Amino acid sequence: MKPWAEHGVCKAVKNLTAIIVVAVASYFIGVAVAQTGETDPAASVIEAADPRPTDEQIEREINQIFDEIQTLARVDASVNAGVVTLSGATPTADAAARAQDIASRVNGVVTVENEIERDVSVDSRIAPAIDDVQNYAEDAVKFAPLAVLAFVVFSLIAFSGQLLSRWTGFWRRVTPNAFIAEIAATTIRVVFLVLASIAALSLLDATALLGAFLGAAGLFGLAIGFAIRDTMENYISSIMLSLRQPFRPNDHVVIDDKEGLVIRLTSRATILMTMDGNHLRIPNSTVFKAIILNYTRNSERRFEFDLGVDADDDPLAAIETGADAIKALDFVLREPAPVGYIRNVGDSNIVIRFTAWVDQNNSDFRKSRSAALSAAKDALEEAGFALPEPIYRLRFDGAAPPILREVSGANVSSGSEKPSAPVQTSRLREPNDKDRNVAVDTAPDTHIADKVEEERRDACEEDLLDDAAPVE
Repeated sequence: MKPWAEHGVCKAVKNLTAIIVVAVASYFIGVAVAQTGETDPAASVIEAADPRPTDEQIEREINQIFDEIQTLARVDASVNAGVVTLSGATPTADAAARAQDIASRVNGVVTVENEIERDVSVDSRIAPAIDDVQNYAEDAVKFAPLAVLAFVVFSLIAFSGQLLSRWTGFWRRVTPNAFIAEIAATTIRVVFLVLASIAALSLLDATALLGAFLGAAGLFGLAIGFAIRDTMENYISSIMLSLRQPFRPNDHVVIDDKEGLVIRLTSRATILMTMDGNHLRIPNSTVFKAIILNYTRNSERRFEFDLGVDADDDPLAAIETGADAIKALDFVLREPAPVGYIRNVGDSNIVIRFTAWVDQNNSDFRKSRSAALSAAKDALEEAGFALPEPIYRLRFDGAAPPILREVSGANVSSGSEKPSAPVQTSRLREPNDKDRNVAVDTAPDTHIADKVEEERRDACEEDLLDDAAPVE
């Protein structure tokens, strides 16, 4: 073989050998890295755990804890391989459960075997109770000065509120009426009681109890508020009615459809005396929302009535005749003057409405209306105006039976012929033998008003109506 050829073969063999060595080395390095799972040498270091306490250390620590607790002083703990065995006796099952809980939380304990027995001896029961009583007595002696101070503070604040609430003259001067004054005084008394309780409990370091009490009181008050919602609405309506009074005592009012004279306004109801002389109590919540008609507020009041004249009469002349008759009455006001107008035209008459005004302080409304109606009616009849009754016209045509045609005398030869118009006749009123100038009693009827005043004088019930209060 030629030297250059031999040299080339050797070089090729060396290169192949190097490639194989590199590949094998890379394989083993990759396997090692895969097995360790880490590429950082520093991260692959495994630190040894802290040494676990020995059984003797665990046992000593548990027993030291039990020695410091009075109810666990007779409990003994032994430890073997991290397993704690509790023995001895406790006065209650709760103390045994507490010992087991304490032992299980000590470092190095694997599990706890509870073999504690219940001590049911009389001495073990009486001695702790006596100790508790002694401790309570000692605490009470230490706590007594603070309790006395809290009581004194509570009494001073509560007495101040009670004294302030009794200044009735002051509250009546600063409030609109006696009812609001009473509410203000009661509110002051309650506020001072709450402040006294807060101050006393704060001195006793019982603010948590105060918070619980106020929370319970709030929930209780909310429940009571829903339960007595109607009562509260009536109470608030009483306050509003006492502030802005829509009527005065003895006012003639109509509340919705209830009519009567006002006797008094209480904190619960408005009391009326009906026109029949009966007592009527209306809840103030109803009065506050009702439509109130007050006849007494304006002494001048208008009455009205209707009269009908014949359809063939002159309605304007009838209006003038009736109005003049009403003007002639002494109790009718001249201004505004009585008037009349055509209200409607019926089948057989013309309805005329007359109106006039009277002063209720001098004349009774119902009596005046009755007298005016009688005077207008008599004047119209004396002037020849007919006050007709309903007229029914009967018509018999060809289909009527022969006997009815004979009785009626109607011309039934043709069904389309209309009957001739009836002849209008005027009926003049005959002179009346009685004197028309008889005096009519229209004086106000004060019987119900007198009974109201008597009720107001004799009754001891409160009255929120005040002449000094504003009137709506």
